[in-house]
Amino acid sequence: MTVRAAWLLPTGQTREDTRLAPLGAMVPTSELASRDGVIAGGNPLSAAGVGPMQLQIGTGRALVQGTTPQGAYPVAVTSPETLTLADGDAQYGRIDAVVLRVRDGLYDTSEQTAVAVEVIQGAPSATPTAPALPPAALRLWEVTVPAGTSAGTGGITWGSALADRRRYTAAYGGIIPRGWGLNFPGAHDGQYRDTGTSLERWNASAGAWQPYPADTGWIDLPLPTGYQRFSANAYPFQIRKTGTQVHLRGRITCTAGPIPADGQPLPGLTLPAAYRPSQSPTSYAEVLLGCDVTSTYPAGVVRGEISGRGTITAAFQRPISTWLAFGCSWWTD
Repeated sequence: MTVRAAWLLPTGQTREDTRLAPLGAMVPTSELASRDGVIAGGNPLSAAGVGPMQLQIGTGRALVQGTTPQGAYPVAVTSPETLTLADGDAQYGRIDAVVLRVRDGLYDTSEQTAVAVEVIQGAPSATPTAPALPPAALRLWEVTVPAGTSAGTGGITWGSALADRRRYTAAYGGIIPRGWGLNFPGAHDGQYRDTGTSLERWNASAGAWQPYPADTGWIDLPLPTGYQRFSANAYPFQIRKTGTQVHLRGRITCTAGPIPADGQPLPGLTLPAAYRPSQSPTSYAEVLLGCDVTSTYPAGVVRGEISGRGTITAAFQRPISTWLAFGCSWWTD
């Protein structure tokens, strides 16, 4: 057997079946159901065209969830499986689904006890859609079969016809790898998933996936009277908090007179409380700011301070600069 399922056969499960199939508590979706999906590692259950109408599915492991009372089936494909797709309809194209499917006669009408990689054929249509799946079937790939396609006409153009629909699962407590589709809810507070570029954590009370560490994204800060954005080409005055680290960017200019001299905070410009250094109201974070330094050397860097009260001070020796450039970070804890 090249497609094996643990805990499916009433008798005859071998020790090799048990070793190859993924076992243990998997990511839950409810009290008794598990998130079905492919087990990451290499390129599991890959797909490649091996003939005009033939597709080969590679080795890999997965979990296939049946109904809640039925439970989930650990499955292993231990040798590549070759599938033959039906010729295209004469008039319309269709989309076929390649699935990992479990048949269990105790819970369905198949009168079988078997697991297989198979094709579920879609309906030909002017606007074809992928077919719905029966219970205990895990979608792996979708194949677009144009009208009139057959081995005699050159077959399927596999490079453009294949759509990856593998989604992934993990052991309980593990991070769900990025796969097809991110539009699914978490099952418990503190569950993690990989978006492909970052991590997200499920916030059960909010009912939403949230960036981890928590990330506000860039937020525009209002400029009080007396200040404006330096130019349309400069970054706007923006702040961002990732975990306990704060980032401030942008270039601003005074509309009347220079930036206040050393020891004098920028009047009217106060950062929100959640973004301030939080050791104490009198503490401060040291940063570097871009500015005018002298009339003969018009661009330079000076030391700045972000205080626990949210004020910003540039360490000038004398008031000569009319603009400040921010590209700095500090910690709130």
